[in-house]
Amino acid sequence: MSAEVAAQPAANAGASVVKGMRKNGKQWHQTKTAFRPRTGQTSYARRAEERKAMEAVKAKEKEMKDEKEAARQRRIESIRTKRAAKEERARYQKMEEKMHKKRVERLKRREKRNKMLKS
Repeated sequence: MSAEVAAQPAANAGASVVKGMRKNGKQWHQTKTAFRPRTGQTSYARRAEERKAMEAVKAKEKEMKDEKEAARQRRIESIRTKRAAKEERARYQKMEEKMHKKRVERLKRREKRNKMLKS
């Protein structure tokens, strides 16, 4: 019974350590601890593991940025093609006002053949 009673106060003492008055009287200040310069150091294996994880994160970020840029470029290209088609239609419409419709269609076909030969 006495062993149980002695073990209980020791367990409670670790949870809340009550200290006396500070020698300089400034109880509102935090208590100072010993200066240990090596506490922040990590092992090489841990640093290598963190570096590997960081590289994986950076690779994922780069992949996501590349996907976003590719989507942006696709959007830009589709806008360009739409504008070019619109300009082409307007040009043919203007030609139709001046010339006969069948002649304009003949010119269209001829231009398409020339475009196919160029590319």
